[in-house]
Amino acid sequence: MDEPLVVIVGAGVMGTGISTLALGHGLPVVLVDVDEGVLDRAAAAAANGLRHAQLAGALPTGRTPAKLRTTLSLNDVADAAVVIEAVTELPDKKAEVLAGVSALVRPGTPLISNTSGIPIDEMAAWVKNPGDLIGTHFMNPAYLISMVEVIRGPQTADETVESVLSLLARVGRRAVVVRDAPGFVTSRLLHPMINDAAQVVSAGTATVEDVDTLMQGCLGHPTGPLRTADLIGIDNLVDALEALYARTGDERCRPSDLLLEKVRRGELGRKSGRGFYNYSEAQS
Repeated sequence: MDEPLVVIVGAGVMGTGISTLALGHGLPVVLVDVDEGVLDRAAAAAANGLRHAQLAGALPTGRTPAKLRTTLSLNDVADAAVVIEAVTELPDKKAEVLAGVSALVRPGTPLISNTSGIPIDEMAAWVKNPGDLIGTHFMNPAYLISMVEVIRGPQTADETVESVLSLLARVGRRAVVVRDAPGFVTSRLLHPMINDAAQVVSAGTATVEDVDTLMQGCLGHPTGPLRTADLIGIDNLVDALEALYARTGDERCRPSDLLLEKVRRGELGRKSGRGFYNYSEAQS
């Protein structure tokens, strides 16, 4: 029996990481993007991620990774068993992609938005069949972190939830299903904390390193909030904070001047070589 085809739209950090996870568990993936260069980099990153995951013991032993195909054509979603939208956290961009995908897939095909905070019920207005729509929030790197937040919208069908939980189990992921709200659970708690950490640094209370060291040593945070910001991508973090602020009015979600300045300078975290920390020497 053929394995189900997973189509992922968006070949950025998260789309690539989710592709790596699926491939490593034997599921063929079609990765869609509008930029050939981005797709080429994603294919190379997925190959490196598979090696990393194998060395870390994060993939099933004895299973040959499935094949990745990249494409510039959104029409290739038509034969998908499941579609995962993983474009940037901008409502206009997500609306464009989800509407396009919804017009092409068969009714009943689970349509997953990998989102860090935009409510699923808001997205439901962008698709033909709201019952097919559900949210997931994979953590980065998706091929190493075993927990996934699953967001059920008010209109999400039982069959969609069951299909997605089955898919996550198939790729070795534990799922926690939460109700729909801006930021859900993980982003609603984590993103304002990272923003607060940046404010502490801006105020001169402590250095970047001291903030992370205290959060690790005193409060058990595995990496520290500012290293986490670098892993998320500071531009992605700012987009998510702005989406949260627009929907909640919570001042803790208004992106700090330091985060905004880092985006302006192109200091986006690990992916750019510099964020709160410098990664260029490690990458050279």
